[in-house]
Amino acid sequence: MRFLNPEILFLSIVPLILIFLATKKDIGIERYFSKELLKKMQRAKSGLSKRTRVLLLSFSLLLVIISLARPVIDKGEIKVKSEFIDLVVAFDISKSMFANDIYPNRFEFAKRKFYTLLKYFKNARIAVIGFSSRAFLISPLTDDFNTLKYLVKNMSLDYVTLKGTDILEPLKVTEELLKNSSKKALLIFTDGGDQKNFKREIEYAKKHNIKVFIYAVATEKGGVIKEGNGVLKDKNGNIVVTKLNENIKKLAIESGGAYMKYSYSEDDIKYLINSIEKKFKAVTKKELTIKNRKELFYYPLLAALILFLSAVSSFPLRTKK
Repeated sequence: MRFLNPEILFLSIVPLILIFLATKKDIGIERYFSKELLKKMQRAKSGLSKRTRVLLLSFSLLLVIISLARPVIDKGEIKVKSEFIDLVVAFDISKSMFANDIYPNRFEFAKRKFYTLLKYFKNARIAVIGFSSRAFLISPLTDDFNTLKYLVKNMSLDYVTLKGTDILEPLKVTEELLKNSSKKALLIFTDGGDQKNFKREIEYAKKHNIKVFIYAVATEKGGVIKEGNGVLKDKNGNIVVTKLNENIKKLAIESGGAYMKYSYSEDDIKYLINSIEKKFKAVTKKELTIKNRKELFYYPLLAALILFLSAVSSFPLRTKK
């Protein structure tokens, strides 16, 4: 047997002193208890003696302290296997994600969908990256969803200076992050960029067994990109209208993933999670060791309660006939 909170045992010096004094001489109990409590504890010419009551209360306090110190019996260790699906989530952080065809803009909408993903996807470890013409690691694989939400919430496009969208970049990072996995899952929030042919990306995904899930964050009608007090224009002074590039759908389908257009309902993310779970069985990634203990605190606590009730109750003394 051992104590989980042994430092609390230092408090036992108080009841031990009271027990010592009570066994040495008759002490005035009035010094240790209020008049109101004494009135409840005593009955005229009957009940337990003052010394006995002090001893009972002192032992009761001692047992409470022992209970707070949490005595336990160690019964060995139990190994528990935790299962996760490893998923890389990539955010398109190119200039076109500022487009206002989806409220409040494509990028902020994608972030909100990610929060919904964290809400419903429980058996997963998730890594987050941002990409345009290059990819940037925002978080390695983790099951700490509160931290992921904080990092994504504070992710901003204000200082992005790189132009263009290279879908091959998140594929390369996924291969690096999940290199020990036989099957790799990548979810991309993107408007599709402006590529017409994704042959290179499809070949890379198939070669490295990466299943790509595309969540399309754009409309076919398109939108304009706010810039300063106006909107973005090309070198000829024409307003730039950026639209959904559905060519990227081929990458999702041919890699064995799934393609989904944006929706304001949470059901689309639920469906996407279900699709990922069907294609990927949870794999064991973590083995937790839990100590198997038998708690004993309730035994001294119960004994303390009995002693306390005995001390504050009035038991009539037996009289000789």
